[in-house]
Amino acid sequence: MALSRKGCRRIVVGGTAYRWRVRRKPTYLQALGWTPCTYAVEHADSSGATLVVSSDQPHPSNSFGREAQPVLPSDVARAIQLALRDGWDPVTSGSPFHLDLSAGFMPSP
Repeated sequence: MALSRKGCRRIVVGGTAYRWRVRRKPTYLQALGWTPCTYAVEHADSSGATLVVSSDQPHPSNSFGREAQPVLPSDVARAIQLALRDGWDPVTSGSPFHLDLSAGFMPSP
């Protein structure tokens, strides 16, 4: 499934352009602080497998006001490099590639 161009940010990693996006409205479980913030990345110029990254932070729009750091372009670049090293091929279509960086995430009680 391709990302909507609206609301996406562009990033260049290793000379390749990608688009990434954090969901504006958190899922129900993210709003409760039970699951971490996730974001999606895809190749900017061709359709292929989407990278879905689980961060170690709560969603910034969680319902309980838990402190959350924003997803920075440096975080996205690091995730792209890790995913490429782990076998993500952004130009070959297929199932989404999941990268779990949520170690250390503490869900709300």
